[in-house]
Amino acid sequence: MAKYTLQTKLSAVEDYCSGQSGLKVVANRHGVDVSSLRQWVASYRARGADGLHEKARSSYSVEFKLAVLQRMQDDELSYRQVAAVFDIRRFDIVGHWKRQYDNGGVEALSWGAAGRKRTMTKQLNQESKAHPRDDEKRSAARKAQVVLELRQEYPLADLLQIAGLARSTFYYQQKALQMADKYASLKDRIRFVFDQHKGRYGYRRVTAVIRQEGRRINHKTVQRLMGELQLKSCVRVKKYRAYRGQIGHVAPNVLERNFAAQRPNEKWVTDVTEFNVSGQKLYLSPIMDLYNGEIVAYETARRPLFNMVGSMLRKAFDRLGADERPILHSDQGWQYRMPDYRRHLENRKVTQSMSRKGNCLDNAAMESFFGTLKAEFYHVNEFSSIDELRAGVDDYIRYYNNDRIKLKLGGRSPVEYRIQFDQA
Repeated sequence: MAKYTLQTKLSAVEDYCSGQSGLKVVANRHGVDVSSLRQWVASYRARGADGLHEKARSSYSVEFKLAVLQRMQDDELSYRQVAAVFDIRRFDIVGHWKRQYDNGGVEALSWGAAGRKRTMTKQLNQESKAHPRDDEKRSAARKAQVVLELRQEYPLADLLQIAGLARSTFYYQQKALQMADKYASLKDRIRFVFDQHKGRYGYRRVTAVIRQEGRRINHKTVQRLMGELQLKSCVRVKKYRAYRGQIGHVAPNVLERNFAAQRPNEKWVTDVTEFNVSGQKLYLSPIMDLYNGEIVAYETARRPLFNMVGSMLRKAFDRLGADERPILHSDQGWQYRMPDYRRHLENRKVTQSMSRKGNCLDNAAMESFFGTLKAEFYHVNEFSSIDELRAGVDDYIRYYNNDRIKLKLGGRSPVEYRIQFDQA
């Protein structure tokens, strides 16, 4: 593999982290290997620029190996991630340590060079006895597998001599073994994206993320591989209510289920939902911009008083430009029929719109957000207090606005989509 200067690594990593291009595009632009760039990015995120310095070959103690494996298990990290955290030169050596530990416990992690050679010799002898000479191809493949596992720590020439393999035979078998699972690296990336978003992404969003990195992949392939990996996203039960009530007397239904907006701050929707923690309740009142699905303002409270809605409105209005006068749609909840609510809207020249009585489909966009919030956050976690729940809601809304991609926004998050409009 080619050697790269620190400046080359840093330039490529900073280019990728700017978010303007995918992994493959950046790698081609800087003339570097895609796999190397992926490792540099992980190291940079874990250790900063220090993580990009060339690392000398190192010998690791049993205690260090155990610490690495423990951290990987506790934080559910991949080999690449935990290698970046501990500044390990080759991430695949962590997989070797894990196999050692799984097969032989702590003692296996302490094997030195001599002990390893004796062990390898014993393994190869067992292979030879187990398979007759008329099955030499299978035996060669198994020996090549053992050599592949050990070559990260020992010279290849010594291993081939012990195994009795010609170099050409080894490379032939190595290529055959790598072709056995051509989707190995893709599976690793799928698992990383799935874990990064805490199981909230299904195969469509996972596909979109991988495509943004410059990798051409069919969504059906991702769907099949996620099935093999037993990765299933959070899926909520969708409820349908077809009752059509009367038009509200406070305000007309100006929105009329036309949820499409041509620019930010053109159409807003709002509603209130509640959460329960050990009999105690927390209420959430958000406003969503229909242009990009962004939560432009929200407020939480222990009691569903009008102060909560009033505070939310003040936060939302602070985001408006002097000439922006959106439609604000809601259901017929008591908060939205109060004179104070209508007065807030009139003072800011915001047009009030209300759903028909008993028809949640008139405010389907807000209902959809509440369903997503509860499926991806509330129902999959346990909370010991209302304060813990409130902090989690704050964190989820930040994630929803800034990190969670939407396919209808071209694989961008709501904030990324709005910024693109502002820059146009």
